[in-house]
Amino acid sequence: MSARTRGVALAIAGIIAPIWFITLVIIQGILQPDYSHITMPVSALAAWPAGWMQRLNFYGVAALMAIFAMGVHRTVQPTRYGLLGIVLLLASCLGLVIAGLFPWIMVNGVPTETKPHVVGAILSFSGASTGFIALSSRMGADARWRSLAPYVLTTGLVMLILFMVLGVFAIEDGTPLHPWAGLLQRVVVLLWFACTTTIAFRALRIGRKASSAVAA
Repeated sequence: MSARTRGVALAIAGIIAPIWFITLVIIQGILQPDYSHITMPVSALAAWPAGWMQRLNFYGVAALMAIFAMGVHRTVQPTRYGLLGIVLLLASCLGLVIAGLFPWIMVNGVPTETKPHVVGAILSFSGASTGFIALSSRMGADARWRSLAPYVLTTGLVMLILFMVLGVFAIEDGTPLHPWAGLLQRVVVLLWFACTTTIAFRALRIGRKASSAVAA
């Protein structure tokens, strides 16, 4: 198996990761009916008795996203500073691990975010968004990926802006968008997952074309 073929196989983890994450969130929402997907961030699920599932969710998606990032690194043509995007994506995975290690807790019946979890969340979302921005430049230098570069760049920029809006206007109690903090965060997550899945499918298509060319 060539390095490029291995890269495609690893990149497919980017299709599995969103399915893993969303499925566990849905299951937890069913098990914990007093949890609100509109007002509460995904991480708050960890504060309930079944919170071990959310910690497992963070670890699982972190591993899959790291595998995905390494697959993309093997699939997209290297450039002088092309490693930066991959490093940022891996930093995002580290943020997910931190989020799992230091979850939300229940304080006097109120789901509460721990300070280390804040660090993990910032690292996770900022790493993913800036990782996409940096990766788009590397894609632009590869003819097979060039058409996807503007979408990846736009996704990274929008994610970064929305994450800052979330942090300033939604997370803290009393801020204007606080009643919709969970919904706003889910928009950011869906943008992240949609871009990840799109990149993974492009890697798969490139791999199939390469295999067909070799067979011919």
